[in-house]
Amino acid sequence: MADKKKEVFFIIFSLWLLVFAASSQIMIIAPILPRISEQLAVSEALLGTLVTAYAVMVGICALITGPISDKIGRRKILLIGTGLMTFSLFLHGFVFNFTSFLFVRGLAGAAGGILSGASVSYVGDYFPYERRGWANGWIMSGIAMGQILGIPIGTILAEYFGFRAPFLAFAILMLLALLLIWLTVPQPDIKLQKAKITVVGSIRKYLIMLRKPEIIASAVSYFLMFLSLSVYVIYLPTWLETTFNVSGNEIASLFLVGGIANVVTGPQAGKLSDLWGRKSIIIISCIGLALVMGLTIPLVQSFWVAYVLFFVIMILVAMRISPFQALTTELVSGRKRGTLMSLLVAIGQVGYGIGGTIAGPAYVSQGYISNTLIGAAMILGMALIVWKYLPEPELKHSN
Repeated sequence: MADKKKEVFFIIFSLWLLVFAASSQIMIIAPILPRISEQLAVSEALLGTLVTAYAVMVGICALITGPISDKIGRRKILLIGTGLMTFSLFLHGFVFNFTSFLFVRGLAGAAGGILSGASVSYVGDYFPYERRGWANGWIMSGIAMGQILGIPIGTILAEYFGFRAPFLAFAILMLLALLLIWLTVPQPDIKLQKAKITVVGSIRKYLIMLRKPEIIASAVSYFLMFLSLSVYVIYLPTWLETTFNVSGNEIASLFLVGGIANVVTGPQAGKLSDLWGRKSIIIISCIGLALVMGLTIPLVQSFWVAYVLFFVIMILVAMRISPFQALTTELVSGRKRGTLMSLLVAIGQVGYGIGGTIAGPAYVSQGYISNTLIGAAMILGMALIVWKYLPEPELKHSN
């Protein structure tokens, strides 16, 4: 029993560190956009393509590696993805113009695509359904700690040492995650796919999955969830800096406050979803997010109000992530879980990339209010789809 608890601890911590480093290197783009624009002489409207390049590569590589992870196992895929992410983040230190930055963001996106489906699928493979909310809650709290520590520290590093510095710091953390996974994370005891993997066979698997209404509903939900978030968040720091004349350090403190909300809420939301069911918590989160997004500009008349607003936003985001991941992992068997999660991640990243492409022109032409309203509309669409089309598997609780 003691050995089992130790194994669970190292699995949770290793995946937590992986999520912390991986999410931090994604989120750091938004608060340091002004630094990137200054140091590479890039227009604001073009900066959203950095997000698009990353998202496109995540989507492509997630689709490719999903069936592969079902055959060779999650552990190997996690090692491959973490190794590639470590390498790509170190390459950020050698960026010399916008094109080279776009290239290394695409390479990091390829690594992110490998990791995204595998990390969520690993939780589905290793933990029983009634414990996945708890496990996902703790692992996904790495995103919150990225906001509490990673983003503020990264923003400050970018402020004083240039935009390359935070990526090098995250590369070191990713290297540590690689070593921990290699040494302490076992391959879950599940049946792996025996059939040979081919391009045609993989495409057929995805098409067969997309014939099921619940898979289509979860895919559209992922798309809307990521699109709304990217449209809203990417230019939030830029709008705040422009409107209230605040510094990068103050933006860093904003993400710190949001991260505290996330880290407090994430594990509790996962645990509550294990008891009450996933759908109700997801729907409440989506409706709350739509209200807060839509009212951002009328509410934030002073910069201090942004702290309260972002705190609430991160509570609502944390309420949604763990229950939604736990819900989707139960839609298929373990032998198809990697394929499904990679499909959902790919579709989600398409949404994130489209959001990044929309966010820049919308912000430049109509102002930040267009970003807030688009984000609110998309997240309401997600709530409607989850409520009407996603099934709620029965929770089995031990007495």
